[in-house]
Amino acid sequence: MNLSGKVSDDFQHLKYLYSLNLCCNGFSSVLPYSLTNLTSLKSLDVSQNLFFGAFPLGFGKFDSLTYLNASGNNFDGDLPSDLSNATLLQTLDLRGSYFAGSIPASFMSLQKLKYLGLSGNNLTGRIPPELGYLSSLETMILGYNYFDGKIPKEFGNLTNLKYLDLAIANLGGEIPSELGGLVQLDTLYLYKNHLGGEIPSTIGNVSSLVYLDLSDNILSGEIPVEIGELKKLRLINLMFNKLTGSVPCGIGKLPQLQILELWNNSFSGSLPSDLGKNSPLQWLDISSNSFSGEIPSGLCEKGNLTKLILFNNGFDGSIPVGLSKCMSLVRVRAQNNRLSGTIPLGLGKLPKLQRLELANNSLTGGLPNDLSSSSSLSFIDFSGNLLQSSLTSSILSLPNLNTLIISNNNLDGKIPNQFYDCPSLSVLDLSSNHFTGMIPSSIASCQKLVALNLKNNQLAGEIPDSMSMMPSLAILDLSNNTLTGKIPEHFGRSPALENFNVSHNQLVGPVPSNGILRNMNPADVAGNEGLCGGNLPPCSKPSLFYDKEDNQTKHVLTGLGIGISAVLAVGIAVLGAHIIYKKWYLNGTCFESYDDSSNGEWPWRIMAFQRLGFTSNDILSCIKDSNVIGMGGTGVVYKAELPQMNTVVAVKKLWKAKSDIEAGNRGDDLVGEVNVLGKLRHRNIVRLLGFVHNDKEAMIIYEYMHIGNLGDALHGEQAGRLLVDWVSRFNIAVGVAQGLAYLHHDCHPPVIHRDVKSNNILLDANLEARIADFGIAKMMIKNNETVSIIAGSHGYIAPCKPLQSYFFCHLLSSILHQKQLAYKSCLSTDLYQYGYSLKVIEKSDIYSYGVVLLELLTGKRPINKEFGQSIDVVEWIRSKARNNKSLEQVLDPNIAGNCKHVQEEMLLVLRTALLCTTKVPKDRPSMRDVITMLGEAKPRRKSSSNSVTTANIDKDKPVFTASPVNGII
Repeated sequence: MNLSGKVSDDFQHLKYLYSLNLCCNGFSSVLPYSLTNLTSLKSLDVSQNLFFGAFPLGFGKFDSLTYLNASGNNFDGDLPSDLSNATLLQTLDLRGSYFAGSIPASFMSLQKLKYLGLSGNNLTGRIPPELGYLSSLETMILGYNYFDGKIPKEFGNLTNLKYLDLAIANLGGEIPSELGGLVQLDTLYLYKNHLGGEIPSTIGNVSSLVYLDLSDNILSGEIPVEIGELKKLRLINLMFNKLTGSVPCGIGKLPQLQILELWNNSFSGSLPSDLGKNSPLQWLDISSNSFSGEIPSGLCEKGNLTKLILFNNGFDGSIPVGLSKCMSLVRVRAQNNRLSGTIPLGLGKLPKLQRLELANNSLTGGLPNDLSSSSSLSFIDFSGNLLQSSLTSSILSLPNLNTLIISNNNLDGKIPNQFYDCPSLSVLDLSSNHFTGMIPSSIASCQKLVALNLKNNQLAGEIPDSMSMMPSLAILDLSNNTLTGKIPEHFGRSPALENFNVSHNQLVGPVPSNGILRNMNPADVAGNEGLCGGNLPPCSKPSLFYDKEDNQTKHVLTGLGIGISAVLAVGIAVLGAHIIYKKWYLNGTCFESYDDSSNGEWPWRIMAFQRLGFTSNDILSCIKDSNVIGMGGTGVVYKAELPQMNTVVAVKKLWKAKSDIEAGNRGDDLVGEVNVLGKLRHRNIVRLLGFVHNDKEAMIIYEYMHIGNLGDALHGEQAGRLLVDWVSRFNIAVGVAQGLAYLHHDCHPPVIHRDVKSNNILLDANLEARIADFGIAKMMIKNNETVSIIAGSHGYIAPCKPLQSYFFCHLLSSILHQKQLAYKSCLSTDLYQYGYSLKVIEKSDIYSYGVVLLELLTGKRPINKEFGQSIDVVEWIRSKARNNKSLEQVLDPNIAGNCKHVQEEMLLVLRTALLCTTKVPKDRPSMRDVITMLGEAKPRRKSSSNSVTTANIDKDKPVFTASPVNGII
């Protein structure tokens, strides 16, 4: 339904009405008091609307009322205390509004209550101990409020309780030992509070416990050994506490354990030797502790381990050979330990392994030969070890390798001159080794290389001139070698170069004075005795000899020049003073305002993120209506043609929020944010070239994409001409995933896009995807005002839905003043970890990415009349699946046609899209996991315009199978 307006008072005449369901509409009024005359009601559901004001008193007199759901509204004021008189109530759900005050102690009279949901409000005060006497209660969800005090020990009396969620509730004190009496409890979420003291040993009595999350508190002491007796446990999350001691041996024997997260504590000792041998362990993160001993050999014995995170500990011994046979592994991070021995053979043959980090250990031997056969590895870091071997050329051509770091080892020999096939390489660090010979000229063929570090080796010869024209190279360090010859002049005109260090070599000749080299730090060229010019001593000094006659002549000419200059200066000063006085007298100011572009503000400043050949005035002259090429939630986009550079850029003029106008500035935080974004470098991210701003206006300069955005390519005038085959669309899907993975996982701090949609995905001349508008929403959040852009775009954000299990969809009304927009966009809270934080996390981006995937697969917009009223593309596809209809019919017939193998490939990607759009944020995969799944769905042929490698797909493999991350909880 999509009803709006007010609820009619005529309902009160339906005296015998026993069920009223107004859920999931757009009603925006107070809830009529007249509804309290429907005394025969047994069930009332007004959830997921925009009702505001106080919740009417009077429902407590209903003798038959058993179900009341008012969640997901804008109610305020106190909780309706008269509901304590509705003694037949079994479900009371008031989550996700603005209710304030304390929980009425009188609720204890609801002895038949089985479900109590009050989370996501502004409740304060103590949690009443009287709630501990609701003997029928099975589910209690009170999180995301602002309570005082402790968890009532009386909760230990709730012997029928199965689900207890008090996460993010500002609770302090200790965890009551009485909770050990909750023998039927299967879920206990107490994360992100201020709970201290020790974990009570009585927790071992909760024999039905499946999910235990006590993370992000200040718990101390050791893990009770009794936890090892909870045979149904699947999740143990104790991260971010102050726990000490060792991991009890019993945890290694838990038969159902899937996730064990203990990172950022002070644990020590060794892990249980049988960890992983008795359970389908999938995630193990024990990083940033003080663990020692050997890594257990059976972590992947059941074949389910996907993530092994061990960094910042003291593990010694060798890397277990069993890991090299763990086909499910996606990520291994074991840097900063004391591991020794060799890197085992077999890791390169793991089909899903993406990230392999073994830096800062004591590993010896050579680089495993099989690494060069990996089709999935994207990140390798072996730096800070004792590896000894030469560098094989094949490792440089891994199809998905993005980062290769092998610095601070004992590698020797020559760097292979075979960089002609490095399709994805963006970071290469071979520094602090013993490489000899010349820098390979073929390295210039790595068109996507952003950072190259070859310092502290024994490289000789000249710097290849071809390197100076690499299109993406931003960081180049060749210091501390024995390089000779001149610095290639073209480096100054390098389009992306930002950091250039050639110090301590044997270079000669003038330092080029163009571009970035014009203002080089002298330290970056120091230690080259033959270099001159620039910031170094000049290459040729003028003669110190003058004859007497010439000297006298020059003195006369100099004196004459000084005299004339003085007279002119005085005249100009007098004239200027007169003009300024006149303007001040007439206008009250001595500055003329800039024309339309600046709205009277002065001066404009430009912040460049790379070498720019234009000024702010060049940009401002292009800001006119005839150059508008787009408009969105963050601002207006202009096309700026700059003939002096023979180039075109895109300029986004950001909208001004009301607070900006009143305050007279955009704040230093905006400049700081855009400065961070300007330093991001990835082939699937639109590059920010600069930032133009004054006190009230801000404009961001991007590289211009001639083809336009994905939305127009799929649905606009270009539809049917560009993306005409599945391989092209698949490559776009992979490119967007790689860009988002970079923002989420490789940026510190992570960058959350907040408005992923097809119109924010631009296409270059090769149809490669570039993500635009990343992070801009965050920049426009003000202290006391949140503009609508943080809500994302309609159709790309998760739909509101009554809370199930440990999550809920809270309207963003607690931070948005624009309630109607908040509802229509229906911002689900994509919550912190498992719960209720309104903090936007990367899972919001992942849902939006899933919708983009569905656009690529179906060729349809996210909102389409074909789907039906209030139904988006996600629900349209899920409804077909629920009705057992063939999913081939949702695929774009212009792409899939009747070709069976293309349909199979598209259905594999459809599986990924449905996982990304799972309603539970926690169940959505990370972008790294998405890349892994897409790798399993690569087309089995090549496009005429792309070089996507293919992978064998088993025709007998089910189209829909459990992903590495879905189905864990």
